[in-house]
Amino acid sequence: MTAGTTTAWNPALYAANAAFVPALGAPVLDLLAPKAGERVLDLGCGDGVLTQKLVDAGCAVVGIDADAAMVAAAKARGLDARTGDARDLAFDAEFDAVFTNACLHWVGQPERVTAGVKRALKPGGRYVGEFGGHANIAAIRTALIAVLARHGFPPAGSETSYYPTAAAFRAVLEAGGFAVETCQIIPRPTPLPESGMAGWLETFRGGFIDAAGVPPELHDQIITETCRLLAPALQSADGQWTADYVRIRFSAHLPE
Repeated sequence: MTAGTTTAWNPALYAANAAFVPALGAPVLDLLAPKAGERVLDLGCGDGVLTQKLVDAGCAVVGIDADAAMVAAAKARGLDARTGDARDLAFDAEFDAVFTNACLHWVGQPERVTAGVKRALKPGGRYVGEFGGHANIAAIRTALIAVLARHGFPPAGSETSYYPTAAAFRAVLEAGGFAVETCQIIPRPTPLPESGMAGWLETFRGGFIDAAGVPPELHDQIITETCRLLAPALQSADGQWTADYVRIRFSAHLPE
């Protein structure tokens, strides 16, 4: 989930407010179609929820994540999880497949990541995943930037994620030596748990708010004002919040 980002993650907060992320990863696992006995690299394994599903399918799995706390949570499940950067993979023709879910938008530098994935795979190896695509959380990002600007904080500090079009990411994969089976944008409005938009912002954008220079005493106010701005678009009459997610889902492989 976070292999390469500098954002610090709280596994308990993530489990409480973001359990929908691995829960919605089932279609990507289906696209991977893991086979018993395969060796798989889970790129951005987070706390290991999806990694465990790969293990349950009979795969030998190595999970990589940049966040030490998330790696510790994955290790607590008994998984082979390691702290590492998706931009500097140190594997050489070791894996039958590389799987990634909700990670690549945090990392950026897609050409560098793709080159490392290629090195990590055996000939004919598969690269399958999903991450934020063009227009992902556009309303949320716009609202947060507007609120930060209203308080005099630089917008650049609030958003650094990588959200390409499907055509742009397909070009990266093909330039990196992959044959692409599918690479498509999937709009996926996502109902949020009881903690709503405030919980989402705290979990996924709390670090960006702090990085923009917001002092601790204003942190909650920034979140409250952002929620107020978003409510007409993303909160229903009964109080249910829905995040405006847009994903890229892809499947590619190396030549034999």
